[in-house]
Amino acid sequence: MMGFEAWTIFALFWIVFVTTPGPNAVNCIQNGIYLGFGRAMIGVLAILTQATLFLILSAFGITALIAASPAGFFAAKMIGAGFLIYLGVRGWMQARTPVTISAKPAKSIYFQALAIATINPKSVAGYLAAFSQFVQADVPIWEQMIVIVPTALTLTALSYTGFCALGAGLGRAALDAVFSVWLRRILASCFVIYGLLLGLSNAPGRN
Repeated sequence: MMGFEAWTIFALFWIVFVTTPGPNAVNCIQNGIYLGFGRAMIGVLAILTQATLFLILSAFGITALIAASPAGFFAAKMIGAGFLIYLGVRGWMQARTPVTISAKPAKSIYFQALAIATINPKSVAGYLAAFSQFVQADVPIWEQMIVIVPTALTLTALSYTGFCALGAGLGRAALDAVFSVWLRRILASCFVIYGLLLGLSNAPGRN
């Protein structure tokens, strides 16, 4: 079983990992604005799906193989960068459209959030850091996973639920408000910035 000290260190790392604003957070805020809190939570479900998958893959060491493949990393980051920039440009162009609660299909909400969570190599870097620095080598990995998985998923759910709630609150305030256009353009710009940074980034562990 994972020791209490190791668990504490892992939990603190994970809190920083999931609360630092990134593409997932911006997407949750936007979903909260456009979809309302309840439907925005579909995106959180997608993030939890990705987190579960990456936790399992990390335990098997597969994310290390992905990070070690220059061609695979380059392809992933180019796809991810293009997708994030596309979302940003689309959001900027739609910023003057009046804010309404969208009837966007649940499948569309889920798969967009899953794509954003999965194609960002920042996720690979985060999971590699967690499993290379905070997992105890002298304890069987699956014994530690009994503690790691519920801890990571609980903290992830709490963090992105908070971002959805923030977006829902901003959405209510932004209805017919002057600052609505600028708020939405700032969020759209975040996607473009994340996309550009992603396109210029190195593979985890590389200089």
